[in-house]
Amino acid sequence: MPKEWIINQANMRWGLTKKNKVGPVSELIRRRAPRSLDDWEQYYYENVQAKEHLQQLGRKLYIKITEVCQAEIESITEEDCINFIIGLVINRTYDGYQSEIQTVYGQLQQALGVKVEPAPDEWDRRYNVDFYIKMNDKYIGLQIKPAGYAYIPQIINELEFQKKSHEKFTAKYGGKVFYIISVKEGKRKIIHNPEVIEEIRREIERLKKE
Repeated sequence: MPKEWIINQANMRWGLTKKNKVGPVSELIRRRAPRSLDDWEQYYYENVQAKEHLQQLGRKLYIKITEVCQAEIESITEEDCINFIIGLVINRTYDGYQSEIQTVYGQLQQALGVKVEPAPDEWDRRYNVDFYIKMNDKYIGLQIKPAGYAYIPQIINELEFQKKSHEKFTAKYGGKVFYIISVKEGKRKIIHNPEVIEEIRREIERLKKE
């Protein structure tokens, strides 16, 4: 397993099995629909690339691992490893926290003054809820969609199903589910339908009184 991991990491780094090197294999195998491994192997070598081509890519990968990676590993110092761990735990965690604040749910949290938490995976699958707000013993659901989602036919077809799953969420947990439409503005995301913030605020107040 460690050997395979090293080989796989090096292969991904240099992209030796990308489409431009070996062809669109996923598309090709579906088109061919081979009856067996031998059938696929023969088709590939005769119609896409010769076996010698793959062997040459393998030799190139071997050179990368034994020469380039080896030289890079030998250049690593103890101080490099210490700095990496500190940078990962301290610097990158803080950077991630700042980025989180700038995300859509971070903006919601600031605007509403309440904690917005990621929904359990089960809620995502069963109710189409990405985040939630807990209010007393009840929950408000939030689903984030990219701007323009309503114009994509595939998702339009899903809206009725999602509406039903949201109704089930409300019936079980008491709070409504709101769509938050996200749009990119430069490098950050903003809420495309800011009016939803007031709607959520009214739902929070309603649940507070119950």
